[in-house]
Amino acid sequence: MSNRLTTIEISKESFKFSAAHFTVFSSTERERLHGHNFKVRAEVVAPVDDNGLCFNYQEIKRRLKQICDELDEYVLLPGDSPYLEVEQNSDLIYVRFAGQTMQFLKSDTQVLPIRNTTVEELSNLIMQRLFSQDDFLTANQVQSVKVSVSSGDGQWGSSVWYQKEPK
Repeated sequence: MSNRLTTIEISKESFKFSAAHFTVFSSTERERLHGHNFKVRAEVVAPVDDNGLCFNYQEIKRRLKQICDELDEYVLLPGDSPYLEVEQNSDLIYVRFAGQTMQFLKSDTQVLPIRNTTVEELSNLIMQRLFSQDDFLTANQVQSVKVSVSSGDGQWGSSVWYQKEPK
């Protein structure tokens, strides 16, 4: 195994999802419900092996595409927001905010384990989902991962994971 590290950047046209959301700014202020065509990309830093390869890129591409597909065409709600009350019944999701109650069809909505539906929170959620299911990071001696989410041209939010904190 080489001591040389390489950054693999993975960005495909298919790593995208369309979703409705609103950002909550405070206990009394939020955006109106609107939508974005979100884009996703990842950077993975790992050592190059004796065969001149870090890991099988196809696995990361498959996982990113699957995560994007799972988020596509939903209303995304932040289930961990300190400013929202979220209740569900068999067909509807009720969201209470600043004295108002909003209703969403459960079949059209995902309540996510995030504090806000921002690119900052979505990038962290996607990074967690990307590697939560197995030992890919340790098996491939991954040193860091950066997942970025864009809500529009020139506007990205990123989350970074390090094997060890950088000095």
